[in-house]
Amino acid sequence: MVKRTRFDDSECPVARSMDAIGDWWSLLIVRDAFDGNRRFGEFQRSLGVAKNILAARLRTLVAGGVFDVVPASDGSAYQEYVLTPKGRDLFPVIVALRQWGEVHFFAAGEPHSELVDRLSERSLAPLRVHAADGRAVDPDDTVVVKINRAP
Repeated sequence: MVKRTRFDDSECPVARSMDAIGDWWSLLIVRDAFDGNRRFGEFQRSLGVAKNILAARLRTLVAGGVFDVVPASDGSAYQEYVLTPKGRDLFPVIVALRQWGEVHFFAAGEPHSELVDRLSERSLAPLRVHAADGRAVDPDDTVVVKINRAP
């Protein structure tokens, strides 16, 4: 078996984030949690993922502080997975992926699920990245400042 490369000590926030998330199944599990799924069986039915893969991804997400495991809200013997504040902070990531997918993977007029504001029942505005002064920025307006590791 190939050993997975770890990035938990990387200087890059993107690499550390991907190390914590793990893979695409994990982001789909988080997406389903935002849709209201809380139990193992709900995630398994929604995703159609093998139980061993789901169990491994949930363990990783719990260990990484994305989910907490709590007693079932209905008092049954089941356990539920609830997003922690760290997990809820993934909401903009999920919205960004959704909006990117809507633009690039659906033909004009092709039906797809839609994320809407509960209050207005309207689609969300496209996400934009803003500078500290409020101006919208794109990749050409930014630069990564690397850590200087002098000997």
